[in-house]
Amino acid sequence: MNESMERRTFRVLKIRLFGKGLSRLIETDYKSHKKILWNSMCFRTNDRPFWYSVNLSKVMAKLFGTDGIRGEAGVFPLDEKTVFRIGRSLAARMTERLGRAPRFITGRDTRESGAWIECEFSRGAASANAVCESAAVITTPGVAFLTAQFGFDLGIVISASHNPFQDNGIKAFLPSGQKIDDELERAVEDDIASDDAADADESSVSAGHSRADDFQASYLNHLRSTTGAFRLDGYKIVIDSANGAASALAPLLFRGLGADVVCTNDAPDGRNINKDSGSLHLEHLQAKVIETTADMGVAFDGDADRALFVDEQGNIIDGDAALWIMAKLMQERGGLASGKVVATVMSNIGLEIALASRGIQLVRTAVGDKYVLEELVRSGVEIGGEQSGHIIFPRASLVGDGMMTALRVFEAAAASGKKLSELTEGFRRYPQVLVNVRVGQKKPFDEVEAIRKASTETEAALSGSGRLLLRYSGTENLARVMIEGRDQSEIEGLANQLADTIKTALG
Repeated sequence: MNESMERRTFRVLKIRLFGKGLSRLIETDYKSHKKILWNSMCFRTNDRPFWYSVNLSKVMAKLFGTDGIRGEAGVFPLDEKTVFRIGRSLAARMTERLGRAPRFITGRDTRESGAWIECEFSRGAASANAVCESAAVITTPGVAFLTAQFGFDLGIVISASHNPFQDNGIKAFLPSGQKIDDELERAVEDDIASDDAADADESSVSAGHSRADDFQASYLNHLRSTTGAFRLDGYKIVIDSANGAASALAPLLFRGLGADVVCTNDAPDGRNINKDSGSLHLEHLQAKVIETTADMGVAFDGDADRALFVDEQGNIIDGDAALWIMAKLMQERGGLASGKVVATVMSNIGLEIALASRGIQLVRTAVGDKYVLEELVRSGVEIGGEQSGHIIFPRASLVGDGMMTALRVFEAAAASGKKLSELTEGFRRYPQVLVNVRVGQKKPFDEVEAIRKASTETEAALSGSGRLLLRYSGTENLARVMIEGRDQSEIEGLANQLADTIKTALG
């Protein structure tokens, strides 16, 4: 290869790495060539393959996103070897911090890849002398609780939440319930990217042992302790577990309180998690509530860190409406001393108006449970959450917990004697439109003249009777256009016009 071709090839390499993402390139080359070199990449020139060497430790893409490590199971970074190395790295880094061998607890949802990923992670951690125990299939907030309750140094969740079964992930919690810090994440990424990382002898390393029954019972007892003494005798409740982590636990919890529980999507087979079920597909829960003449229904996602509801009439109660119900109960019981509720910029303006009618201030944050939690911790507010049903009660847990949310909503019904539809009275949802636009780049919106002009025109058209929110997805190449206003057809037209402008400018 001559010098000029080398320079041209390196420019192409940089475009591929930073334009499409290193992990995608590795995945493609792995599938195409059945091998991958840590310090080489394969390209084609005139239909002839050649290898070009590059120091990946200098350009390695981030492994950790806003919710830990996620990707397709079996593909870097969730292939067996890398998962083993992640476990080993976390154990070694925690040993440096603690001055002793760390103790980890792991838990997973019901994906078919969960067991082997948990096993490989634990084997890797054990190879660096960590002690690992498994809670088996359990919710994400369940692992967070157990980490502190049983004195573990890290809680490891193997889950991709509401993603399809092909995906999985690794998320680590500290005993406080907060996710591990950026410094530790970067250190693990450095270990994985290191060219000279020595591979451990894996043959003699065994996975952690399990006290799953004890752990799960402790978690359910904890949930019961977070509410007042109330019963659900006489209530018929439909539970849609999304064939996920709550499939066995949620029925136990609510039957233990006397409810007549009707289960749906509670038979996980490793591949049906979140499939046409759970909080992403509420139409099935709506139909089941009507069919069984139930009093109310709740739907979780795959790892049960969120919950959405359906009232006795089949109407959806999202995170905003749930916040309204719970904030009223907390205020009546003197449990809302701050006089505030935390939500994101995506929460409907109707929630802000309803809370204000009771003297409660809505504090808005950027989108994401990370920002809701930061504000809750900073300000001492007692409750916060998102439209998605991801609700946090910081005095009980720093992790969103779908089953805890369900307990609080059902407690409000039992304490008041009102139907779920009656509990939402006073909250009027303004029409809201959300349009996703695929983009090729994520430039600041105010730096693109066409988008800035179109946004100004849209806000003028709303004339103070609504609001516009533009933002980028944190995990995908998407721009999100959200508009609220009084008239549905008007805001749909405005959102689509602005979406077309963004697509033309950035697509």
